[in-house]
Amino acid sequence: MNFIKTLLTGAVAVTVSWSASAADISGAGATFPYPVYAKWADAYKKETGVGLNYQSIGSGGGIKQIKAKTVTFGASDAPLPGKELDESGLAQFPMVMGGIVPVVNLEGVAPGELTIDGPTLANIFLGTIKKWDDPAIAKLNPGKKLPSSAIALVHRSDGSGTTYNFTYYLSDVSPDWKSKVGTNTAVQWPAGIGAKGNEGVANNVANTKGSIGYVEYAYAKQNKLTHTKMINKAGKTVSPTAETFQAAAANADWKSQPGYGVILANQPGDQSWPMTAATWILIYKKPTDAATTGEALKFFGWSYAKGATMAKDLDYVPMPANVVADIQKMWSADIKDSSGKPLYSMTH
Repeated sequence: MNFIKTLLTGAVAVTVSWSASAADISGAGATFPYPVYAKWADAYKKETGVGLNYQSIGSGGGIKQIKAKTVTFGASDAPLPGKELDESGLAQFPMVMGGIVPVVNLEGVAPGELTIDGPTLANIFLGTIKKWDDPAIAKLNPGKKLPSSAIALVHRSDGSGTTYNFTYYLSDVSPDWKSKVGTNTAVQWPAGIGAKGNEGVANNVANTKGSIGYVEYAYAKQNKLTHTKMINKAGKTVSPTAETFQAAAANADWKSQPGYGVILANQPGDQSWPMTAATWILIYKKPTDAATTGEALKFFGWSYAKGATMAKDLDYVPMPANVVADIQKMWSADIKDSSGKPLYSMTH
């Protein structure tokens, strides 16, 4: 665990790598799943001798690198639409799920002591709520002494799938956000300072009094940041836990979207965490380096089969077994070498 904690504090572009060999797998992209990919990679290296070199540079960077064919796989928390997948010759599949949490740096406020709802969060990031003792925040936290200090906003500066899911949620709960800012991996932020990666946002919030940002929950936990509770679509106050992330994902119809591109924000259900998200892998259906792509699929297959406990330890939610079975059938059917031979066999 310590190696993850060390890498998460203050790093911007983080690379996991072990002694290189011909079979080593390269990937780049989303910072959201980096803690669990690092943990899986360490265990997989010990078991198989095959290493993973993963650059935690943001979803936008991962999409660029896989399209430029400089890595074996790309990783993104913003799924590519079916048309783009078809045009690029890419297969896409979800690897794991987690939760995005608001994190604050407020003196005297411990994790889970502050509650916030979607419209208020949108107004904070729109810059219309400027102080911590604003009536909208006070109303959600009766009896809590809030400082009258200014709110310092921290957001992502890079193309980010975490931002895509965060802004998707804000657009869903706030007409003002939808019309003025909208949903994307990078947006024109009305206020605040930018930081690279979940790592950068976590680091900025940790070092800035009176700040608020948004990160994947593992970063909040590893960096001992103060997360908030949230009021969900059902009007219930919920905490970020593996159970509330799982509740949000429970009714997902993964086959309803090309490349399993289902967004899990603002799902119904009393227990659902409102900013739950999946993260996807992008890999070529007809790769130029078939051997390494085959090794990558073995790693992903191993992670599905043996990585669930490690994922849960970091409060990620493993993909359901029926979805994994469907994904692996897709691998066998769609991902092939130049002679048309599948690179993944269901016996792995």
